[in-house]
Amino acid sequence: MKERVEKVIDKIRPVLQADGGNIELVDIVDGIVKVRLKGACAGCAGAQMTLKMGVERALKEEIPEVVSVESVQ
Repeated sequence: MKERVEKVIDKIRPVLQADGGNIELVDIVDGIVKVRLKGACAGCAGAQMTLKMGVERALKEEIPEVVSVESVQ
């Protein structure tokens, strides 16, 4: 599952990098994907929306086993 998640994140990454941010996969536990937002994304007021509406939605579309996505420090 980790490789599948990484492939989806690699598709999303250029969008985040265009705004000065980035994303890193930290862990996957029981279908919960833990990521770290970096750069401009780390302090952005819209980071939670990006996480849920962008990253989580994309992951769930391609990998039904994904339950949710959480940001960790």
